[in-house]
Amino acid sequence: MTWLTLNAEEWSALRLSLIVASVAMVASLPFGIAAAYALARGRFPGRGIFNALVHLPLVLPPVVTGFALLLLFGRQGPLGAFLERSLGLVFAFRWTGAALAAAVMGFPLMVRAIRLSFEAVDKRLEQAAATLGAPPLWTFATVTLPLSAPGIVAGMVLAFAKALGEFGATITFVSNIPGETRTLPTAIYTYTQVPGGDPEALKLSGLAVVLSLAALAVSEWLATVAARRVGQV
Repeated sequence: MTWLTLNAEEWSALRLSLIVASVAMVASLPFGIAAAYALARGRFPGRGIFNALVHLPLVLPPVVTGFALLLLFGRQGPLGAFLERSLGLVFAFRWTGAALAAAVMGFPLMVRAIRLSFEAVDKRLEQAAATLGAPPLWTFATVTLPLSAPGIVAGMVLAFAKALGEFGATITFVSNIPGETRTLPTAIYTYTQVPGGDPEALKLSGLAVVLSLAALAVSEWLATVAARRVGQV
């Protein structure tokens, strides 16, 4: 029965993981759409550098990303000190920092999926809307964005799944504080370091697999629904 039940600390880790992943996905979505559209349609100086920066978290060791976040958003960091003074927002060793780390690590996956969707939109449809007098922003909102819905949904779920499993950047930036920054991956790591903790680690690992598979299934379903609606337009 212990394989099917979670204690209070494990429930806390699960709940925090879902909150962190959801906040990371929602908070990064506007930036992901903007970055994807700039890379798909934009032609501007430094585009290659911008593209490299967007995808840098994919190739950097997560620990390096976490350390960079600590330097920038820690209480003594330039951005962290400014945000704490002006907004009272603290990231270091808080769940908000875990969400930030998860958002940064999932951002490249989100951007890539949305960018591919933007690139698949027929430019002639956008040109037709512009010919009829629609301003660029209206064309984007009523033509490009709806037609890219399947890719946007896929990008959101990919970012959510990545955030759910983020470990390296999170533990480097916000440590592994029970009830505050301990997510499922860090809870699994904690159990692997404790003698006799393997059964609990295995149980949480199984839970993580189930959540990841559920996220993928929901992604496929939402993408299918979005594609059907686009086809009816």
